[in-house]
Amino acid sequence: MRIDGNTDIIAHIGYPTYAFKAPLIYNPWFSAMGINTVVVPMSCQSAPFPQFLRAVFSLGNIRGALITMPHKVTTVGLLDEVRPTAAIAGSCNAVRRLADGRLQGDMFDGEGFVRGIKRKGFEPKGRRALVVGAGGVGCAIAASLAAAGVLEMDLFDVDNAAAQGLADRLMQHYPAMTIHTGSKDPAGYELLVNATPMGMNDGDPLPVDMSRVDPCTFVGEVVMKTDMTAFLKAAQARGCPIQIGSDMLYEQIPAYLEYFGYPVPTPEELRAAAHNV
Repeated sequence: MRIDGNTDIIAHIGYPTYAFKAPLIYNPWFSAMGINTVVVPMSCQSAPFPQFLRAVFSLGNIRGALITMPHKVTTVGLLDEVRPTAAIAGSCNAVRRLADGRLQGDMFDGEGFVRGIKRKGFEPKGRRALVVGAGGVGCAIAASLAAAGVLEMDLFDVDNAAAQGLADRLMQHYPAMTIHTGSKDPAGYELLVNATPMGMNDGDPLPVDMSRVDPCTFVGEVVMKTDMTAFLKAAQARGCPIQIGSDMLYEQIPAYLEYFGYPVPTPEELRAAAHNV
């Protein structure tokens, strides 16, 4: 990859940075496509972050910023504008500078999940979904499913106030939806999402009673540490179609690139470029 005076920068801001995967995916693809842009990890702790974010966007060659922990929630309150998905999720993982200089943010964790299930043939519009976990990623997925036209959604979290808060925010933007909280019985749903760490390893307690899951239910996972979690193994044993957690990452990167004004690759093209490094 050539870096010169014409190179554009996408800042990848978080702390710590040792586990960052985005540069290993974006940069090989930029190089393969001859795009003079580089994703740069930037280690920034919480105290200086508000000032640092504004400083980064004072650069003339900044194209955008990827925001990761621990700054996703803080970022929402630092921007001039947030799009509906970020507002519902209460967190933001992408920032760009608009033509008038204002900073705008969005959240793409959920968009990656939705693009993935659509690519596998599951159309969420008009369906019934159960989302278990109302933390950052669960909120993002629920927001993107609502945007995709899910008709009815049940939300469950061990902290019921978190689930109810998410339901309230969803209803502000999607008043025609039917939303319930408080139950995690998976029977009768067409889509089941595990947005918790439960069921990550063999022997872990599972997020729902898998014996109640219909074999035709599409089951999605957010854990990326391993592909076939105990939860997904249990879903597969029921005969359910599944989506692994890392698919969400590879599916959301095209959404990021589109947001920043770049050509949009397929997840297969991104995987191939990263594999060839």
